[in-house]
Amino acid sequence: MGALQRVCLAALSALVFVSAQAAPCDGWPAWQDFRRHFVSDGGRVLDRGADGQPTTSEGQSYALFFALAANDRPAFDKLLQWTRDNLAGGDLSARLPAWQWGKRPDGQWGVMDDNSASDSDLWIAYDLLEAGRLWREPRYTALGKLLALRILREETADLPGLGPTLLPGREGFRKPGLARLNPSYLPPQLMARMAHALPGSNWAALRGTSQRVLLESAPAGFAPDWIGYRKGFVADDASKASGSYNAIRVYLWAGMLAPDAPERAALLDRLKPMARQVAKTGLPPETVDTRDGKVQGSGPIGFSMALLPFLQAQGDQAALQTQLLRVEAMPLSERPDAYYDHVLTLFGQGWQQARYRFKANGELVPAWEGACAPS
Repeated sequence: MGALQRVCLAALSALVFVSAQAAPCDGWPAWQDFRRHFVSDGGRVLDRGADGQPTTSEGQSYALFFALAANDRPAFDKLLQWTRDNLAGGDLSARLPAWQWGKRPDGQWGVMDDNSASDSDLWIAYDLLEAGRLWREPRYTALGKLLALRILREETADLPGLGPTLLPGREGFRKPGLARLNPSYLPPQLMARMAHALPGSNWAALRGTSQRVLLESAPAGFAPDWIGYRKGFVADDASKASGSYNAIRVYLWAGMLAPDAPERAALLDRLKPMARQVAKTGLPPETVDTRDGKVQGSGPIGFSMALLPFLQAQGDQAALQTQLLRVEAMPLSERPDAYYDHVLTLFGQGWQQARYRFKANGELVPAWEGACAPS
């Protein structure tokens, strides 16, 4: 390593330290920028990089989380109201949200696909439970529990040899003898929180099977976007065992686990090959063949952002600093409409700046808790 590079890394190390001391009551400027650009006045999250700028339940669920982490209750309430009125037919206690909304072929705006997306539903339930606890609002808590129970009823299946498992949605992910699963839909923090909030329910079993999915779907140490299950894990026919834009979140979730979370050590150990790959090349791969570890392309800047917590948890400071250098050299402002990059940045950089943390039981610990008045 040259002298100039050592100086740059030292400067970035200092920057990380300073950013980790971010003032807890300053409103999280990155969230405010995201809200101005991607969230309408009415509370709809627009995917500006997609044709027609549609809205997904994923976008709503993530924005709800960021609003909570930022102590932005007005934005949270608008996001929740829009989600309820437009994705859940006016009643989140009665139905799962539709996953996609936008301009339909007939020119009318509305639901384009009323199937559900279980990861979004899980995040919305989590957001409600934590908003109820942190903002001391019982109606949020009650609604979060109702949604969590509906997820159990409508988006899970008892798979032979695995047990109760979260399916990616209400419909279309099972056929005789085969289920299609998405490991990135299974954040261990959220599974832990549901099990803690709803004792005696199937969430405790789901927490265990979710850990198995995360571990056993990555035999070579790389998470797949999709995985098949047929009394054992098999390569997904459609995605050909590749790991890319979905799978990047698996490393993000693993990196953000609390140090004393029971899932953490095994996940970090299993996924260590990804950390080695990034350390070797200096770049996160865009696509990995999860069967043999062969990589193709370089992932966008959002991938680097998502890997910040993961590389820190792996203790690989050199690889972490290399990603920070890449972030500095490729500002996100150069991709203003890249919705997913901005989401991954809020998650990864927000965690890096200590805007929030998770407890072992999944509870959210925002920087503002105990330091700022609830919004």
